[in-house]
Amino acid sequence: MVVAPTRAEALSLFRSLLRTARQFSDYNIREYTRRRAADAFRENRALGDVAAVAAAFADGKKLLEVAKRQVVVYSLYAPKAKSIMEMKLQ
Repeated sequence: MVVAPTRAEALSLFRSLLRTARQFSDYNIREYTRRRAADAFRENRALGDVAAVAAAFADGKKLLEVAKRQVVVYSLYAPKAKSIMEMKLQ
């Protein structure tokens, strides 16, 4: 029997994905990860089948682990210059 995650677990996963996205040093990667997480949760909002919800939650957990590993890899090869989107007008 498949057990669907609770609302609190889903929100916790979403917040974890956003926190992980904030750790990317590159603006483009950071924004892409944030946008992709929000889009995935928006797409799966209407899932009604318990098995589909559990599968989407499991996929989200796997993607969170991948994103955490990628943060480490990207931090090793971080660009020296900031993106134009990150520069403040002076």
